[in-house]
Amino acid sequence: MSLPDLTWQMIYGRLAWAIVLATVLVVLAPGPWRRSRRLPLAALGLIVLLAVLPGQASPAWTLGLAFQYPSGLLTACCLLKLLDRRRGMRAVCVLPTGLAAPLAIAGTALYLDAFGLISQGYYYAGFSAASVPVLAVLATIACAAAIVRGRNQRQALPLLGAFLLFSLLRLPTGNIWDAVIDPLLWGWAVIAVAAAGLRRLRRRPLNTQRQPVPGLAADLPALRAAGIDTYSPIKEHRSGNVSSN
Repeated sequence: MSLPDLTWQMIYGRLAWAIVLATVLVVLAPGPWRRSRRLPLAALGLIVLLAVLPGQASPAWTLGLAFQYPSGLLTACCLLKLLDRRRGMRAVCVLPTGLAAPLAIAGTALYLDAFGLISQGYYYAGFSAASVPVLAVLATIACAAAIVRGRNQRQALPLLGAFLLFSLLRLPTGNIWDAVIDPLLWGWAVIAVAAAGLRRLRRRPLNTQRQPVPGLAADLPALRAAGIDTYSPIKEHRSGNVSSN
C-alpha cells in the first residue's frame, strides 16, 4: 500500500484542521451571530489564515501533535455543516444515527484493539494492498449510487468525499481507517447515538393510565344500536327511587 506524499499530507492537515476549527467556532457562536449566513465563510477564512502560519504559530501544528490529521469523513462532515449554515439551515444534523451508530461501534473495536485489549490487528489491516483498494472502490460506487438514487444522501455525501480523497491521494495517512474515523469523530458519533437514544426515551408515552376493557368497550355501541339497553347502576338507582315514590 503506497503512502501519501508528505507535502500533500501537510497541506491536507492544515486545511482539514481549518475546516474543523471553523465548524466548532460556528457551532459555539452566540445566537445573533449564529443566525448570520456570512459567519461560516468569515470563520473559515479567518481560521485558514491562522492555520497557514509557520511552525508553532499555527493551531494546526498543535492539533497535529495531539490528534495527527482529521479523517476525511470528519472533514467532509464539517464542511457539509458549514455549507448548511451558509444556506441558512441551522438545525441540520450531518451525523445522523445511521452513520453515527456504525462509527461508534467500529471506533470502539478499533481503539480497544489499539490499546491491546483484544489484539486482532484491525488497524494494520487498513494498510492491506489486496483488500483495501477493492473495498475503497466498492464503497465509492455504493455511495455514488445512493446519491444518484436520492437515498441516504446525508450519509453518502461525506462518505463519498472521504473515499475519493483516500482513493485518489491516499490521504490522510494511507490507512483506510484514518480516512473514515478518528478520535474526534468517534466521540461525536458516541454523543450523537446517546442523544438519539435520550430523545427516543423522552418521546415514548407513559402507559400509566388505566385502560378500558377492549371487549366491553367494543360491544357497547353494537348493543345500543340493536336497541338493547345496557345495565347502568345510576339508571337502576333512579328507577328504584321512582318506584318507591
